[in-house]
Amino acid sequence: MSDEFKRELLSALPGLRAFAMSLSGRSDRADDLVQETIMKAWSKQTSFQLGTNMKAWLFTILRNEFYSQVRKRVHEVRDQDGIYTQKLSTNPSQLSALDMRDFQRALEKLPHDQREAIILVGASGFSYEEAAAICECAVGTIKSRVSRARSKLLELLEITGEADYGPDPGFSAITDRPISP
Repeated sequence: MSDEFKRELLSALPGLRAFAMSLSGRSDRADDLVQETIMKAWSKQTSFQLGTNMKAWLFTILRNEFYSQVRKRVHEVRDQDGIYTQKLSTNPSQLSALDMRDFQRALEKLPHDQREAIILVGASGFSYEEAAAICECAVGTIKSRVSRARSKLLELLEITGEADYGPDPGFSAITDRPISP
């Protein structure tokens, strides 16, 4: 294994963790997804060509693993409304934490394909082309999903301007990024 492969693998971990968390909604499952992704990537490293987009390769592995796990969990009890989870958590004391919680709830209300697209493009920094490759669909489909997701998020959060959602630049990057290649 080359040092470059190791470096690229390690540098992708924070993004993988964030994507896994957004897909699974639970930190323990997100950690398991990331671990399984790294294990699969490690075992298949000979099939990866250095110089290509490792981040996209890893995100694809993670996404496929997530869907495999979802199919296996059809018999598990789910907390769809988050009622049980709310009983286990405490309300944050900082305004940005409250804004983030509202955002996460709104994000959960999006259809899965729109949520996945906006997370890949808005939060993970993939181009529309890279996101389309990860989701195995057309670039126009990704653009449409992201546009619909942004509009729905703004509606759900009742956002009419920047003052409505606070000073967090990460949040505005998701809602304000223009839809163009």
